[in-house]
Amino acid sequence: MKTLRKPVYFLCGDYTISLGTGRKEFHPKKPRPGLEHYIAEAGKGVVAQISDPAAIDEGFVGNFMAGRFNRQGHLGAFLSLVDPSLKYKPSTRVEGACASGGLALASSVSSVLAEKSDLVLAIGVEVQNTMKAIYGADVLAAAGHYAGERKNGHAYFFPSKFSDRAGAYKERFGLEKTWEAMGRWYEQAILNARTCPQAQEYHNKDKDPFASHQAMKPNPRSFCDHINFYDCSKVSDAAAALLIASEEGLAKAGKKTSDAVELVGLGHSVGDLTAPPEDQTVLDTSRHAVSQALAMAGIDISEVGVIEVHDCFTMTGILSVEALGLAGHGEGAAYVISGKTRRDGETPVNATGGLIGWGHPTGGSGVRMAVDLVKQLTGTAGESQVKVSADRPYGLMLSMGGNDKSVVSCVLRRGA
Repeated sequence: MKTLRKPVYFLCGDYTISLGTGRKEFHPKKPRPGLEHYIAEAGKGVVAQISDPAAIDEGFVGNFMAGRFNRQGHLGAFLSLVDPSLKYKPSTRVEGACASGGLALASSVSSVLAEKSDLVLAIGVEVQNTMKAIYGADVLAAAGHYAGERKNGHAYFFPSKFSDRAGAYKERFGLEKTWEAMGRWYEQAILNARTCPQAQEYHNKDKDPFASHQAMKPNPRSFCDHINFYDCSKVSDAAAALLIASEEGLAKAGKKTSDAVELVGLGHSVGDLTAPPEDQTVLDTSRHAVSQALAMAGIDISEVGVIEVHDCFTMTGILSVEALGLAGHGEGAAYVISGKTRRDGETPVNATGGLIGWGHPTGGSGVRMAVDLVKQLTGTAGESQVKVSADRPYGLMLSMGGNDKSVVSCVLRRGA
């Protein structure tokens, strides 16, 4: 397995509020901020932490569907909204469905490793509360093979895809156990989101999220066969940003290695978009990307102390636990029910709520995950902070696009 040819660091992360249903500030019939606002706000939160914004050499903007949600392309040319000194700096928009933010990170890393740049600003953004959910579902269907799947697909296209995965898992490994695990994952997401003021479910006051989930049985007449609305990530408007740096870039930013986390493993795997999953109960591409990242880092999953996964649906969270190697095939539900993924569990997962609790600004989620891992590993996560023990000093993130078709995984460790 190849290793990184030089040290690469993540630092100075920041993100906006995840705006959408659940937030007190959100009203679907009132004017709301647009792409420009979110890109500028997240980016300004980053550059405020360094000595000179002009030291930034380049930018990457991860975004999935601004062309349809906002009728806006050419997002790289918004970089100078962050700071006037970034005018004329190279900036590129990258897209890989829900993994667009993860690809912005991977692209930034590649630029640093190629010695094209020493300090890169990565931004992930999506503004998608611009249309009704049923129309948005059609936009998001482009993360699958639209020509081959959409015509005969469910009105709620992606929820139905992961409903099918949930149904297959229930049939093979037990309906009651799977349904309980899905409820526990939802409960965990809400409780964790309440620790993060920017999270979309921060204001959620439900006294018993688990009971609420369990009481809403799947109804195929109104939604999907095997999941309910609580099983789904939020429709969100938000952005996240952070810096990717070489050692020279750290110096230009006025930072030390102890202010940052080091990237020690990177996995990037892409499946065949035109082919259905070989096994609905397995995330093959995610498993491959995680294996790549862990092998590059030279560690085992047992050495990872904090994790961020792409839980677009509660079932995805359970399947991700298995793809990571925390549990064997068919054992993910029991692992979640045991509480091992909770804040005080064996391996805390999604400490600010994940996509279900924090929100899912589609192109921004990968960058948001990285920001949260930077905060966790540097001990700056505030109320969301979990214990990261000295014998398990690594963080891992899994950014997934589509139905497990494009995946970026990073292994991080606090800088010395």
